[in-house]
Amino acid sequence: MWQATGDHVGITWGTATYEPGPIRVSFLVFDEKGRPVGRPTARVWLATGRDAPPFLETTAKLERVGVPGGAEADADHFYVSRFTLPKAGTYWMLAEPQGGKPVHALGNVVVNENDRPPDVGDPAPSSDTPTIASTHGDFSELTTRTPPDAPLLRYSVADSLRKHLPFVVTFATPKFCESRTCGPTVDVVLAVARRFRKDRVRFIHVEVYKDNDPAKGVNRWLKEWNLETEPWTFLVDGKGRVAARFEGVVSIAELEQAVRDELLRR
Repeated sequence: MWQATGDHVGITWGTATYEPGPIRVSFLVFDEKGRPVGRPTARVWLATGRDAPPFLETTAKLERVGVPGGAEADADHFYVSRFTLPKAGTYWMLAEPQGGKPVHALGNVVVNENDRPPDVGDPAPSSDTPTIASTHGDFSELTTRTPPDAPLLRYSVADSLRKHLPFVVTFATPKFCESRTCGPTVDVVLAVARRFRKDRVRFIHVEVYKDNDPAKGVNRWLKEWNLETEPWTFLVDGKGRVAARFEGVVSIAELEQAVRDELLRR
C-alpha cells in the first residue's frame, strides 16, 4: 500500500502524546513538492509494522485551523482521526487523502503505557493561575495575545475547582509558540467561549513562560500540569476530573462538540 502509485511522503504530526485506549491524532500531509494536501477526508490504516497487514482502517476528517481573520499558522487545515489502541507500542500509520493525485503519507504512532499530562479521568491539578483581578488589570502579565483575550482571563483553575464548575483551560503562548499554533488555538477557545457565554462553563487561558519571557523557562503552572509542549487544551468537569484533552491545535467544531458532550450533558 505504501509503495502504490503516487507521491510517497512522511506524515507531519500535530500530536505525539498517546496512552492505550481512545486516541486522537492530528496531522498534515504535504505532497512531494511540499504543498499541503487539503482534501475533505483521508483514509487511515494502522499496522504493527511497515511490512505487516493493517489491523485497523478508519477515516480522518479535515478540520480548520483557527478562525477566519485570526492568528495565522503554517497551514489552514489539519486532519484528525480517532481510533482505539489497547496496548502500548510503536504502530505504523498510513494516511491517503481521498481524491486527486494519490498521496501516501507514512509515520509512527508511539503509544506509551503512561504519559505525563493529565489524561481523561485524572484529577485536574489545582493551579492558582493568574487572573485580571490578581494582576490588578495588568494584561501584560496574563497574555501575549494582541488584543488581550480578556474573557479567558477572568477565572483561575483553582477557583473553578473549588466552586465545582466545569471549565476549559488552554495552555498556550500566542507570541512565542514554537509551532505557530498557539495563537490560532487561543482564537478558537475564545470563539467557543462566546458560544457558551450563557452557560456555567468557564474558559481559561494560561500562558506558558515565566513572566512571559522564554529566556526564563516555563512557568510553574505548566510544570504542575506536566506539560512539555504547547498548546494543550483540557476540559474539566464539575467533579474536577479531566473529561477530554486536546494536544496541539483544536478546531472550533471539535471543541464545541466536546463541551456539549463532556461538560453540558453530564
